[in-house]
Amino acid sequence: MEQKKIDRINELARKKRSVGLSDEELAEQAALHKEYIAAYRASLRGILDNTVIQRPDGSREPLKKD
Repeated sequence: MEQKKIDRINELARKKRSVGLSDEELAEQAALHKEYIAAYRASLRGILDNTVIQRPDGSREPLKKD
């Protein structure tokens, strides 16, 4: 996710705490939050897909999806 969008999420969060958000800003915040969560999950999935377990005997096996 672009830093510009993350900055906008933070800006909207600060504004929400101080003065509140308009309906348009709430919709924008929800859309940005959804996009952020999707990017986070994709990043985490990429990390887990490349994770391996090394057994005491030296063998390695990839982490399994359940």
